[in-house]
Amino acid sequence: MGSKSNRSRRYTEEFKRDAVALVRSSGKTVTEVARQIGVSAEGLRNWVKQDTIDRGQGRRES
Repeated sequence: MGSKSNRSRRYTEEFKRDAVALVRSSGKTVTEVARQIGVSAEGLRNWVKQDTIDRGQGRRES
């Protein structure tokens, strides 16, 4: 068995909101911000995508 846990981390909505705001305001890539704050790039990318949808700026996938 590897050292990674099968349980995914849960982040507060505030943390996610702040992380998305950092991506949008910093001029850094999602990968750079993810590394900086200690989350997966894929997870952060999903948060940004969901935020875009929630703001009515993206398209919802069926």
